[in-house]
Amino acid sequence: MTVNAVVTPHHLSAEAGRTVIEAGGNAVDAAIAAVATQGVVAPETCGLGGDLFALVHTPGWDVPLALNASGRAGSRVSAESLRAAGHETIPEDSEAVATIPGCADGLATLAARLGSLSLQAALQPAIDLASQGFPASNEQSRAFQRQAAVYSTNPAVRSFYPAGQPVSPGDQVVRPDLARTLSDLAEGGRKAFYLGIPGEDIVRAVDDAITREDLEENQAEWIEPISVDVAGLTAWTIPPNSQGYLGPATLAVFEMLDPPDDADDPMWWHLLIEAYRCLAWERDDIVSDPSTAPLPANLLMDRPRLERAAATVSKTTTGTWPTDLGRASGTAYLTVTDTSGMAVSIIQSNYRGTGSRFGADRSGFLLQDRGLGFNLTSGHPNELAPGKRPLHTLSPTIWSDESGPRWTLGCRGGPIQPQLIAQVGARAILGQSDLEVAQDAPRWTIGDFGPNSPSVLDIEPGIRSAVTDDLGAKGHHLNHLESPQGGWGPVSIIDVQGGRAAADPRVDTTHALVF
Repeated sequence: MTVNAVVTPHHLSAEAGRTVIEAGGNAVDAAIAAVATQGVVAPETCGLGGDLFALVHTPGWDVPLALNASGRAGSRVSAESLRAAGHETIPEDSEAVATIPGCADGLATLAARLGSLSLQAALQPAIDLASQGFPASNEQSRAFQRQAAVYSTNPAVRSFYPAGQPVSPGDQVVRPDLARTLSDLAEGGRKAFYLGIPGEDIVRAVDDAITREDLEENQAEWIEPISVDVAGLTAWTIPPNSQGYLGPATLAVFEMLDPPDDADDPMWWHLLIEAYRCLAWERDDIVSDPSTAPLPANLLMDRPRLERAAATVSKTTTGTWPTDLGRASGTAYLTVTDTSGMAVSIIQSNYRGTGSRFGADRSGFLLQDRGLGFNLTSGHPNELAPGKRPLHTLSPTIWSDESGPRWTLGCRGGPIQPQLIAQVGARAILGQSDLEVAQDAPRWTIGDFGPNSPSVLDIEPGIRSAVTDDLGAKGHHLNHLESPQGGWGPVSIIDVQGGRAAADPRVDTTHALVF
């Protein structure tokens, strides 16, 4: 049974998706509406200054469509000049952190190829909220209070500092500059955004590190997704420059390790953690712009390669990687389905919360800081260079079988996104647990997963002592947290054919609609 369903990090973006479907739009139209609205009501998660990735699948298709709308570094950035100035990493106040925003190109490209309504109709709910106003959320108030020293005088976000003070929860926020920008995009397409006032603002904000000529190039590109078979399904995701492979690949390795059925079994926890660690240690060296990636994208989830990774996992102790596997073989995740069976897995981000300190002054949005996905190491696949896409954390997934889409799953969380996808996917998709149970279950995250790193986990409360004792005995180091973590989500998930959806209780604005 396929249903209309919308799951987003904010109830207003979910309602925008429903409004568009009820007006005759399809799942893509609803996803455009939800993404744009999310950027209006929750700029601490995403916005027009950020990037976008999307997967779209419909019954009858063998392969989903994949869209990479992530922006490139400006033509006037230079790793060499930053190294010459004594920097070993890209400074947060450098214009190099702000890559070209890909979101607007992504929305326009989705609408042109797959939408059943006009871009104007899909963007209208966001335009209305920006011009008429909405109440500030608790999370939003906290975000702009934390960043007051950076943003309180920035014209791009003046609406969030009435009388020079951060908004409080419940305060009415009106964003007329952003409403005008969205209206221009709706009426004039990418040209009105990138070559109009917003584009002028972008160039000026980063002191010409991004040029008008850079903005003439479309940042959205249709690409081939990558996949792996897990639990009788095919899990699809975005290839590099995204780290999307890590979530499905972790679950494939986990399945190869023959875990117990019971998610309360200590061995279940150990094997899932180690399945992630045996792959993640090499992420920073193999995920980059495809032009410099050292490994072909289709090998990242190649089954023989994953089998070699699974063979390095011990059931009695934590592992230490690297082991050569060989080379031969601030984000908002939203998901929408409609009654035709079309499923959209879409994710949009500024990167770290609100993004960079650079704002499009007259246009009402902040620029992302995705440039921090680059490094300054000479010759590295992710070395900063003009026109290059950085390592991206955004990791949407769609799961299908021969009948069409079965699941959509994704979340925010920066580098920990694949960890969260693997944990919820292990319970809901592999374990067939209730979606609410899968969302409520305690989670773990690993901050340092690079080469030779030990297994150091932050864990939410609620895990049985028998599990934590066993993990400790096997060599995992556990940091016990006092409460569920809002930043470990929200995870959004839809069971497409089962007609079920569930929101993540960790974020008070998140919302799931089935209608």
